[in-house]
Amino acid sequence: MPRYELYMILKAMQRPETAAVLRRTVETLFERGAVVRSLENLGERRLPYKISKHDSRQTHGGYFSIDFHASPNIVSELLNHLERDVDVLRPTVVKKDTELPKGQCCGAAREEKAKMAS
Repeated sequence: MPRYELYMILKAMQRPETAAVLRRTVETLFERGAVVRSLENLGERRLPYKISKHDSRQTHGGYFSIDFHASPNIVSELLNHLERDVDVLRPTVVKKDTELPKGQCCGAAREEKAKMAS
């Protein structure tokens, strides 16, 4: 199963309401056969612009990230479900690379050349 990352902006709410939204989201992933690896709170902050959703305008939101493995065909279902959730302002799913890039990065190659030159 491919690895995905779900980024969500939630309405600014108290902790119990926020926890309920996250619980609903993770349960939705489990119902569709996903394996959740991690859930990360990225903090609450002012939105870059006002977001109008479900007849309300929001200026602040909570940012969250959920790392999970799932079948590719559930991603569109998940996004449709989250778009209907009144507490979710912006859901975004990103596919993550599971393989490490082959070769070395530029910094490591430069360090090796410097060692050889000395």
